[in-house]
Parts: sequence; C-alpha cells; structure tokens
Amino acid sequence: MATGKPVVILGVFVADTAYRADRQPRLGETILGNSFKLGPGGKGSNQAVAAGKLGADITFLTRLGVDAFADMAKQTWEDAGVKSAVIDTPDSYTGAAYIFVEEGTGNNAIIVSPGAAMLISPADIEAHAGLIRSAGVFVTQLEQPIEAALKALQIGRGAGVTTILNPAPAASLPDGIYTLCDYVTPNETEAEGLTGIKVSSIDDARRAADDLLAKGVGAVIVTLGEKGALLHTKSRSEHVGAVNAGPVVETTGAGDAFNGGLAAALARGVEPLEAVRFACAVAGISVTRPGTAPSMPTLKEVEALLMKT
Repeated sequence: MATGKPVVILGVFVADTAYRADRQPRLGETILGNSFKLGPGGKGSNQAVAAGKLGADITFLTRLGVDAFADMAKQTWEDAGVKSAVIDTPDSYTGAAYIFVEEGTGNNAIIVSPGAAMLISPADIEAHAGLIRSAGVFVTQLEQPIEAALKALQIGRGAGVTTILNPAPAASLPDGIYTLCDYVTPNETEAEGLTGIKVSSIDDARRAADDLLAKGVGAVIVTLGEKGALLHTKSRSEHVGAVNAGPVVETTGAGDAFNGGLAAALARGVEPLEAVRFACAVAGISVTRPGTAPSMPTLKEVEALLMKT
C-alpha cells in the first residue's frame, strides 16, 4: 500500500546492454565476449524504482519509443509499484546504453543514446502540469533536456511542491534554476562542477554547499560515497555517516537509490536529517547487490537495517 504524499519523478529510461570482454575490439575487428546482460537503467527510472519499492505513491514521467525496450521499461515499473505517465513516441526509439566492461580491471566505456527521452519538451511538461502540481515531492535530474527540467521545477515551485534537483550527469545550469529547488543533491564531482570547489573532505563539501545556498537553493545534500552525506542549510550543517549493510558488490546506482529514498522519506513527512539517514541506508543496501534497479531494497529491509545501526 503506497504511503505519504504523491511523488512525481521526471527523467529518462534507457536499456542497459552490458558486454564483458578481455579488451575492447579495434575498429573492423570482431572478438568473443565473456558475458552479456540486459537490464533497466536511466537515472530517473532507477530513482522511481527505488521510491516504488519503498512504498511511495510514485509516478514516473518520460518519453519512450514503441518497441521491446519500452515494454521492458513498463514491466520494470509495474514490478516496483511505479505508475507511469509515458508519452509514446513511435517516430523515435526507447533509449539504450552500450556498456563495455574490461574483464581484468572492471573499467568501463559507455555509449548512451537517449532516443525518445531527448524529445521531452516544455510543452510535454505543460501537458502534465496537473500531475506535477498534485505531488508532495517532485524530483528531476539532467538526463532529459534542461528546458524541460526547468519548466517542471517552475510548475512544482509555483504549486508549493517540495522540489529536488539531482544535478546528474554534471552539466552547467541556468542561474534561475537554483531558486526553484528546495533540495539540490550533487555528489562530490557534480558539486565541484557546479561551484568550482574541489570536494575532497566534508569541509570542502560545506564550502561548495555554501556557494549553492548563495545561488538560492533551499538546502544542499552532498552525497559523499563511503563517507555518507552532508545536509547543509543556512541554519544547520550535519554530516550523516554511511550506513553499512555488508560487503560492497557494485556502486552503480547508489546515487539513484539515495535520491529515490530521500524523496520517499520526505513524502512521508520525515524530518530532513532523518530522511538523509534513511536515504543513506537505501544506498547502503543497494551497493551490496549487483545491478541498478534490481538492487533497490524494500522498506522492510531499510527499516530493519536502521534498527540495527
């Protein structure tokens, strides 16, 4: 049963096609791979799955092609309890990512083709303004065009919705976007990209967060990997340690787990510091499992972990 105010996430779905081989082929060369895996990806989609598995009343807004990868997207969301507001786009295709993993080192090389999701426009957002206004929490990232994210944040802010911008992947932002954000949630690299301040310590994160507050952001949450996260506002600055759930298997998707967890907790009315701790626990469990969407924990698992820590 979904709990709390509705959460709406605007973002992208891509099908991750992951190939493992000893090395990359040279141009004109064919080599045998060691394994192949097809799975759901895209930051917004992963965040929606995380929130859905945590019991949030979540709707995901995106564009998809009309193809087999779109079917996979819809099934992924259904399995996680995510409602979708999909704009079907038959003249394009559902996004996909080619991920090459070098067997010996784990290093990767990636090509992302977002497909239909790159066509998400301010007019699409206007058409779904009622959905955004009905939310308690609205989240977006930077994988779809920035104009669409900006329009959605404007609509959310105008309706008094709690707005979260996850500025990933790192990109330069229009100045006006900051004042529309109740929360901005960069990792260390993204915080440096937005502020020019290299984040190597918690004090660095505080300096970067101060810079973002000066731009008009309500609160900054810098995610710090194994060091946890920093919640920084004009009146408080609290470091929340990482929540250890066991040996780390794969960190891909940890940021998405965090953002989905944060949105789910805030939508239930959880106080911000506790919401950050909850989000750290969601991310802490996700990294103990392979994959992105498949690694997202249930509310029961997160609550059990928090009881022990």
